[in-house]
Amino acid sequence: MEAAEIIKGLRDKTGMTRKAFSDHLGIPVRTVEDWEKGKRTPPEYIPRLIAYQLKYEELIKKLGKEDIEEPNTAYAQYFIGNSYLAP
Repeated sequence: MEAAEIIKGLRDKTGMTRKAFSDHLGIPVRTVEDWEKGKRTPPEYIPRLIAYQLKYEELIKKLGKEDIEEPNTAYAQYFIGNSYLAP
C-alpha cells in the first residue's frame, strides 16, 4: 500500500476533514493534501508515526482519560515538523 493510501485511510478512520486532521497533527493542510493526492511522498516513517499517535490517543480515550490534553502531540510534532516536510 502506498503512503498516499495509508494517510488517507488513517484520516478517514478519524472522520476528520483534511483541515482538522492537519491541525490535529500540526502538519500544514497543503502537505496533507499533497500526500493524499500522491503529489508528494512523505518519508516512510511518517505514516507509521501518524498511525502510532492516533492509536495512542484511541487507547488513552478507552482508558477513560479524555481529560489529557493532546496526548503525545508535542512528540509527533517534533518529528513531523516543517523542517522534515521540505519539498
